[in-house]
Amino acid sequence: MNPKVKNAIEWGYCFIIAVILAITVRYFVGTPTVVKQVSMQPTFVENERLILNRLAVTFNHEWKRGEIITFEAPSTTMVSLEDADLSNPVAKYENSPDSLFGKFTYYVLEWNKMSYIKRIIGLPGEHVQIRDGKVYINGEELQESYLHGVETGDMNGVFTDIIVPENCVFVMGDNRPHSTDSRCFGCVPMEKIEGKVVFRFWPLNRFGSVD
Repeated sequence: MNPKVKNAIEWGYCFIIAVILAITVRYFVGTPTVVKQVSMQPTFVENERLILNRLAVTFNHEWKRGEIITFEAPSTTMVSLEDADLSNPVAKYENSPDSLFGKFTYYVLEWNKMSYIKRIIGLPGEHVQIRDGKVYINGEELQESYLHGVETGDMNGVFTDIIVPENCVFVMGDNRPHSTDSRCFGCVPMEKIEGKVVFRFWPLNRFGSVD
């Protein structure tokens, strides 16, 4: 075989292996992500760079209240009172691609996929109530030091007195008056969770782990 051809083939193999490894690490282990919304202020602000731990999803992590996650944005982000099913308050996902290639690019490469970053507030089977600017879990007020005095607010949604369905979580942004979250679209199925936010690496003056 011509040495130049052999060399080109070897480089081609190396490139393919590198791409496969990069995709594998990004999808199953971890990946950087950028904050593009104001809903998590003051915890996160726009354009901050974070590390998303995907091992939590890979190994079926038991999700806990207070953890910050990213997840696929629902297809309907604002459910009206007329359309809300309070007996089964699960967010609607109706934009799944049909083809194998479409699913690969959407779920693995995450092309044209919208994601949200929020904090887990309610766990499966819990009774979540939002009233008088506060959150109550099974009748007890939830202490939320991360809000830094910002009230929850009762606006922006109809899912403010519900039981969290199995295999779902109730999520909210820390910037409660300006967050589109489970109050608006319902509970997020755990299968839609992409990973847990564990580290902030930019800007450098806010470098470190997150909670």
